[in-house]
Amino acid sequence: MPQISMKVNGETKSGEVEGRTLLVEFLRENLGLTGTHVGCDTSQCGACTVHVDGLQVKACTMFAGEADGAEVVTIEGVAKGEELSVVQQAFQEHHGLQCGFCTPGMIMAAESLLKVNAKPSETEIREHLHGNICRCTGYHNIVKAIMAASGQDVSDLTPAD
Repeated sequence: MPQISMKVNGETKSGEVEGRTLLVEFLRENLGLTGTHVGCDTSQCGACTVHVDGLQVKACTMFAGEADGAEVVTIEGVAKGEELSVVQQAFQEHHGLQCGFCTPGMIMAAESLLKVNAKPSETEIREHLHGNICRCTGYHNIVKAIMAASGQDVSDLTPAD
């Protein structure tokens, strides 16, 4: 089996993988980083969203070998030690989760969006989250949390009819 190596959440990690091993499997099974969830196995739900070399990627659609030499950030790498990121804090404060299954992918998508658009509109947030599915919340509080993380006033944001 081929040996791969990548920087994951700031630390160099390596392991042997079969050619068909998906990045999400490598992260969860080889590295024990179980915050990246497997939801649909078809890239529809976004629960497996991670960042690879700064780009938002669905880890169920990428082979682990494709990430050889890359820098990967998972949900476990977003917080700085015990200090939650601004996005994580906003999700907590604005109840941007219910069951929590989609939350890691939503946070990774939000972090990615805010890197390229510091003050996204509600429409831009909803468009960016198009590939991330939440079956519990109806998205309102997720959008509210992302807007709050961007420093925008969310006091007048009301749920869509």
